Amino acid sequence: MTDFAARRAAFRRLHEGGCFVMPNPWDIGTSRYLAAMGFPALATTSSGFAFTRALPDTDWAVPLDAMLAHIAEIVAATDLPVNADFESGYAHDPEGVARNVRSCVATGVAGLSIEDATGDPARPLYDIAEGAERIRAARAAIDAAGGGVLLTGRAECYLTGHAEPLPEAIRRLQAYAEAGADVVYAPGPKRREEIRTLVEALAPVPVNILMSTNPGLKVADLEALGVRRISVGSSLARAAWTGFIRAARRIHDEGSFGGFDGSVSFSEINGFFRQDLKERGGA
Repeated sequence: MTDFAARRAAFRRLHEGGCFVMPNPWDIGTSRYLAAMGFPALATTSSGFAFTRALPDTDWAVPLDAMLAHIAEIVAATDLPVNADFESGYAHDPEGVARNVRSCVATGVAGLSIEDATGDPARPLYDIAEGAERIRAARAAIDAAGGGVLLTGRAECYLTGHAEPLPEAIRRLQAYAEAGADVVYAPGPKRREEIRTLVEALAPVPVNILMSTNPGLKVADLEALGVRRISVGSSLARAAWTGFIRAARRIHDEGSFGGFDGSVSFSEINGFFRQDLKERGGA
């Protein structure tokens, strides 16, 4: 029987000090490979999974049941703690968020995040009070289920184009922490000053920072700024898509196979999975 309690305890310990990277695989194979590299935890990516289904990463384009099945698949792929990118909880009302969070907890995740984007361009963010109530509902659902799943509250101010994303994100994340979020996360800040301000304003609550581009900062730099957790969102999936698109375009547009130059060999990838299967007790 899978010991989800042990994974959740390990995940909680990771947030007690230092800084760790939590990369985002999008299928079983990428999960197995990242685990073998030695990362201490994984996170799902709503974008990475949506693209595999030929769907955009918009609110609830991927049906809830499909997303829950995907999360469960990633949880089952390794022994590592998994944090679920659970978007906005697949419901507007707190009761719906609570109901869906219970289903997410049942997949065996060690953590999950709830964001405050509405999906409505005319009103892109829930009011702070609404956002806090949704976090409070998620917290109650997690606590009722038991097991110590970590709750991350997300402020989507940067991604929705708010006029003053940093101060607004701070206000929202402070409210979400008060409502029961264990970790806070505002995807967007890339400059040292912004990240430092965010971390100091939320202390001692652990802060997750998204590295979706290369702003010149390394893990050690982020740790020095007080960041506790780093995720990469869709970036690994986009890196894979980048190689695929560039190679396919060169075949189509130039009749050239030069896009395959520098590729990892078949034998390297196949050899990894052959050994991985053997270690799992397969054929």
